[in-house]
Amino acid sequence: MKFSKNNSLKIILIGAGGTGGYIAPHLYRIAYASGRKVQIIIADGDIVEKKNLIRQNFADCDIGKNKAQVLAERYAGAFGIKANYIPDFIESKFMLEELTSSAAFNGPQTILIGAVDNNRSRQMCHDVFQESRNIIYIDSGNGEYTGQIVCGIRKNGRTITKPVAGIYPDILQYDEKFPTELSCAERSVSAPQSIAANLFASTIVASILYQLIICGELVVRKTTFSSMTMNTKTLLSKRGKH
Repeated sequence: MKFSKNNSLKIILIGAGGTGGYIAPHLYRIAYASGRKVQIIIADGDIVEKKNLIRQNFADCDIGKNKAQVLAERYAGAFGIKANYIPDFIESKFMLEELTSSAAFNGPQTILIGAVDNNRSRQMCHDVFQESRNIIYIDSGNGEYTGQIVCGIRKNGRTITKPVAGIYPDILQYDEKFPTELSCAERSVSAPQSIAANLFASTIVASILYQLIICGELVVRKTTFSSMTMNTKTLLSKRGKH
C-alpha cells in the first residue's frame, strides 16, 4: 500500500515499558529523518522501578519518574522535537478517540502504536480502529521469547488490512482488567518477558515505521518471531495502490 511521504503525521505510542521503551528512540529518529512535521505522544501511567532496569530501556537515574515522561523528554530533546507525553494509562475509549482523531488530515495520517501487556487495552484500541475513518494501528505483543507484530489499516472508512484482533479474535474474548483496575498483588504478577524479545519486537516495529514514513509503502501485514531461534515469519499484502 502506498502512503504520502509529505503529509503531517500524528503518532501515539501507548505503553512505554518493555517494548515501548525500545520503540521510542527509533520513533523519534525516524520522525527526524523524515523531515516532515510529526507530532509524537507517548502515554503510560507507570513509574520506573529498580526491577525495570533488568530489561527495559531505563537507567538508575530514571527510578521514581514516569516512564512516558522520561522517554519523551530524553529522545524528543535529542532530536529537537517537542516532547509530548501523557503520564497516565489510556483506559478511556473517548480519550483514545480524541488522541487518534485525524479529522484535520486527508488519508491515514494517524499512527497508533500499541505496546501494551493486556488484552483489555487491545480491545479498546480495536474498537477505536473499527470506528475510525483513517488510521494505522500497529500492535506489538510478546512473551518470554516469541511474539507478533500486526499492522491494521483503515482508509476512507474501509479496513484495508486487519488489526491484531481481526487476526487473533481470541483477544476480544478475554475478560481482563485495565492496569488501574488491578490490585497491587495482581500488578506484581506479570507474564515473563526477555530483553531479547522486547528488542526483537521493537526492531520489527521500527522497520514497519521506516517503510511507512520514509519509504511511503508498506507490504507487511503481520510478523511473528522467536528471539530464541532467531526466526521470523511475515505475512505480506498484495502490492498496489489502495
